Amino acid sequence: MSRGRTLADPATPPRPAQSRIIDAALELFAEHGVGGTSLQMIAEEIGVTKAAVYHQYRTKAEIVRAVADAELDRLESVLDEAEADAAGRAGDAAAAAVARVVDLAVERRRQVSTLLNDPVIGRLYARDARLLGVLDRLDRLLVGPGAGPESKVATAMLVAAISGAVMHPLVAGQDDDTLRTYLVRIALRFLDLPA
Repeated sequence: MSRGRTLADPATPPRPAQSRIIDAALELFAEHGVGGTSLQMIAEEIGVTKAAVYHQYRTKAEIVRAVADAELDRLESVLDEAEADAAGRAGDAAAAAVARVVDLAVERRRQVSTLLNDPVIGRLYARDARLLGVLDRLDRLLVGPGAGPESKVATAMLVAAISGAVMHPLVAGQDDDTLRTYLVRIALRFLDLPA
């Protein structure tokens, strides 16, 4: 169940014009970083005027937030699928979550790594309740309810390792299927789950 967000109404999915801006911004952020991407560049990327972009989003910060929220929507959908697939079987839910998180990271290699490592996004989401809620949910899926601080460190390490690995120079030439296979295998081993 996707939970599209805009700053105007957090429960409303982005309109088509907003989606075009989000997609273009994500590509440009991946190439130039958030700080190196201007509203003019976003407008040129989708073939509209800067005023047309301003009509959808009042500030660049709103666009940055919309881009990051779109990625959180994807992660929430992945967690929804993992929970549904493994309904009630903790180990199966964890394995399903790992596989789907890896799929998402591999599919969106360039964009995800850039977003997670961009200082503007880091500051924006440092204390974001939604992001922390999604990460807590992932932690519960991976290690079960009631886990302590060690599980949060393990989940943080795993997420950082996956997002870093998909863009690492050692695997830059690796095809997606091979990379996906090894990432899932290693992540399951890290969590001490059966492959």
